[in-house]
Amino acid sequence: MDAQVTEPFTEQRARGLLAAAGAPLPAAEAELLSLGENAVFAGGGLVAKVGRDASLHERAARELRIAAWLAECGVPAVRAAESGVRDADGHPVTLWHRLPRAVRPAAPADLAGLLRLVHALPEPDFALPRRELLSGVERWLRLAGDAIDPADADYLRERRDGFAAAAAALTPRLTPGPVHGDALPRNVHIGPDGPVLVDLETFATDLREHDLVVMALSRDRYGLDPDAYHAFVHTYGWDVREWEGCAVLRGARETASCAWVAQHAPGNPAARAEFDRRVASLRDGDPAVRWHPF
Repeated sequence: MDAQVTEPFTEQRARGLLAAAGAPLPAAEAELLSLGENAVFAGGGLVAKVGRDASLHERAARELRIAAWLAECGVPAVRAAESGVRDADGHPVTLWHRLPRAVRPAAPADLAGLLRLVHALPEPDFALPRRELLSGVERWLRLAGDAIDPADADYLRERRDGFAAAAAALTPRLTPGPVHGDALPRNVHIGPDGPVLVDLETFATDLREHDLVVMALSRDRYGLDPDAYHAFVHTYGWDVREWEGCAVLRGARETASCAWVAQHAPGNPAARAEFDRRVASLRDGDPAVRWHPF
């Protein structure tokens, strides 16, 4: 018997799955907003997220529960249009209310205000996963294959193991609990009624400091304006860089970011160059080398 061939997850394939899901969204005319782990389409007052494969069913269901929970808690966040996951040939499809047009780009201070609300929440009545920051490192390095130096791959694996152990031994300053998991301004939408949190797939329960280290790293590695970072700290009420564990979580995130870029290196010279830049800065112990978003 021939092995089953998995059809590539293209825009055309995703549109077909959207139509197969029977969603009240015209698949042929819907606007494609993004194509990654999910294909995200918009039409009328709805947004549909079509998962790349069946393994995302559980995460899609959890995201719907998180949205309902945030609504109950009064946290401004994207709202689901349906409470259940539709199935289309094994792919999860979820429906969301479309947000009004943004009135301006989100700033770090907008993110900080939403994180204060999230970090004040107790655990929900359903299980959130841990923030497994380093869990994808091995998969990303394997996808990189021969496009990267094997010595660099081994170096990142060694860093991963060291930082995983160090992170497990940290004493947090903040009370652990729900975190967004990908706390960047790109995951905040500024509508006419103010900031709204979007992309709830990465919600987890862990050290709250995980959410704050992201912006500290943006300042140090990606060129975030120090004044914008100061506004973030002022709005949140605390600078994570004052915490002795900050360097550990920063190192873990840097390690994961290097490995994430590595997976794009095959056939992509720009990704290979950025990977080499990042690894070299880690090997040299230089925390000020500018990294380029990828």
